[in-house]
Amino acid sequence: MTVMAKPEQTNTRTLVSAPALSPAATAKPDLISVEQAKAMDVAGMTDLFKAHLNPGQLHFMKLLGFHKIKIERAEGMFYIDQNGRKILDFFGGFGSLAFGHNHPRILDARKKFQEEKRQEIAIAFMSQYAAALAHNLAKCSPGDLDMVFLGSSGSEAMEAALKLAERAAGPKRPKVVYAENSFHGKTKGVLGITDGQLYRADFKVADNTVRIPFGDIEAVERLFRSDPEVGVIVLETIQGGGGIIQAEAQYWQKLRALCDRHGVLWVADEVQCGYGRSGRFYAFEHYGVAPDVTALAKSLGGGKAAVGAMIARREIYMKAYGTPKTAMIHAMATFGGMGEACVTSIEALNVLYDEGLIDNAAVTGDYLLQRLQALREKFPKIIKDVRGKGLMVGLEFHDFSQTLPMVLRPVVSVLDDKLKGSLSGFVGALLLRDYDVLVAFTEYNRNVIRLEPPLICRREHVDRFVDAFDSLLSRGIVSIVKDFVKSQVR
Repeated sequence: MTVMAKPEQTNTRTLVSAPALSPAATAKPDLISVEQAKAMDVAGMTDLFKAHLNPGQLHFMKLLGFHKIKIERAEGMFYIDQNGRKILDFFGGFGSLAFGHNHPRILDARKKFQEEKRQEIAIAFMSQYAAALAHNLAKCSPGDLDMVFLGSSGSEAMEAALKLAERAAGPKRPKVVYAENSFHGKTKGVLGITDGQLYRADFKVADNTVRIPFGDIEAVERLFRSDPEVGVIVLETIQGGGGIIQAEAQYWQKLRALCDRHGVLWVADEVQCGYGRSGRFYAFEHYGVAPDVTALAKSLGGGKAAVGAMIARREIYMKAYGTPKTAMIHAMATFGGMGEACVTSIEALNVLYDEGLIDNAAVTGDYLLQRLQALREKFPKIIKDVRGKGLMVGLEFHDFSQTLPMVLRPVVSVLDDKLKGSLSGFVGALLLRDYDVLVAFTEYNRNVIRLEPPLICRREHVDRFVDAFDSLLSRGIVSIVKDFVKSQVR
């Protein structure tokens, strides 16, 4: 028997050098660097905004005096402009800044994620961060709302909610009910249930929708009884664009009962009023009921990331997408569930409860409403109504003619419709110019100033805001108009 000796092992691997990068042949355009962008002055910003973003919007920014401001940084309840001026934020990005600006815990979570070079886009694999965020949202949600779709905006979350509900309702019940003065987003699908001609313009929107008055339960019942094709009803729990409008508690309780009786799916849009803003995690929790599908966005991203979510009852979700054949019909898009965005949201949810911000919204919101009600009693000819829940508050002015001296009212009243929103604009512009306070407005009722400060808002911030408002209104309407006009000609 011949024994073959094992040949001596040698490293015969051929080493191949990586090819050098190809020489740059593509000319670099005249790009602005990060540092150059940071150093840009107001004039430069204005030129680029007009040239490349939205020239028409610039017109309104100039009317309000917003075009003169360059925000250098932001912290807590304040913006800081190019002159070091601190601007109290009672706008809150339409409810996107529950934690104020640059909350330290949220910044730390994002910084650690980046330093550890964790995965950002993991489409081919499961993401521990997306899974954890979905779990947390299910834990925050009442009833059996426990199936989550992650996206990047409120419109995307509402698109997902609408598609899921329509599919679960089935082809024999294709009609979707929505409310007057509703706002559910500007993307093509939800535009069909957004009740605003400005946004609808001349687009061809879905024709399977039915419009009803908001808060009218008898209208809902008549429709459900008369039309068996109705399968879905979509409502904001508190209408934001409509002017901070609420329905009575009984409305929501009866709605839940009607939906159960007639087999209609209820979608609650909580993009703006949810996430603790009303003093409960969801605004519908005030009424002891839960929808079949809901949606969150705005502050879900902690003020640092674009995150939206649809949360649905498992039974409804599985009916729509519960088989391998149907699972991918509306799966997450490329940027749904991105790593750092999810980590931001995970930390933000923990901060929301650790710092008691939901309870603070309830308590501080009550204090804000009390102080504004006192202001209404002081200026009854100017302030028509004060309403809201938690830190989602609307302050409505009378029509312009009604705020003027009696002798001027008959002459000006014929212009009231055209002048709607003018007083809100004058007040908003002067609050910013003279008192360093930022407020917002509403889409449909232009006489309403919208207040959605961060949930970190304290009594001292409320006092500063209301005292500024009081001082401004004490000038009288004629002086307010004169001061505004002067600001436009300077």
